[in-house]
Amino acid sequence: MNSNDCIFCKIAAGEIPCSKVFEDDSVIAFLDIAPVSVGHTLVVPKGHYEELDRCPSHLLGDLIGCVGRIARAIAGATGAEGYNVLCNTGRAAGQVVDHVHFHVIPRVSGDGVFSHWPAGEYEKGQAEEVLASICEKL
Repeated sequence: MNSNDCIFCKIAAGEIPCSKVFEDDSVIAFLDIAPVSVGHTLVVPKGHYEELDRCPSHLLGDLIGCVGRIARAIAGATGAEGYNVLCNTGRAAGQVVDHVHFHVIPRVSGDGVFSHWPAGEYEKGQAEEVLASICEKL
């Protein structure tokens, strides 16, 4: 996908309207049109980057700085007791729009959102193997 076809690029350019929460030179944030909870907001770089690991580190710093500020405002505005911050990269991880974005999802106790974390266990020796492989790739 190129930026001409990207819905988030079109939102950032003002070609598609949104419920804008925040905007500066490099970041735009707006309410998700299909919210998981009231106040669910997307924080998006204005530049087109499809994958988190392809986004320049200085821009990621700007994004995360905005995520924290926006999350605090959302929690205050909605009375949330907490919030989730998610960035899905790739279809297998649930990425629907091929443009880096962070979801800020306000939460209250017992809301049923993400009610079960599917934690597992490593088989004997598996953690050491995967750790060595990850470190090698760094």
